[in-house]
Amino acid sequence: MVQKRTLEGVVVSDKMQKTRIVEVRRYKLHPKYKKRFSVTKRYYAHDEKEQYKVGDTVTIQETRPLSRLKRWMVLYSSPQA
Repeated sequence: MVQKRTLEGVVVSDKMQKTRIVEVRRYKLHPKYKKRFSVTKRYYAHDEKEQYKVGDTVTIQETRPLSRLKRWMVLYSSPQA
């Protein structure tokens, strides 16, 4: 069985039905100058119960294609610190 990828990010849009846009921020290292910089990417994630709102920190998991853009599913919300 193949391990599915999971990412953690913040919900930035909840305007669509059963779809949330999750922004994931990663840090990369410049190969020459060795400086860290942030890279953000937005993923369309399926939210069946429509329970996650803008600003929630969520964990998403890779899944089969659900639509033209959706290939991720919201697993759960991380507790707020």
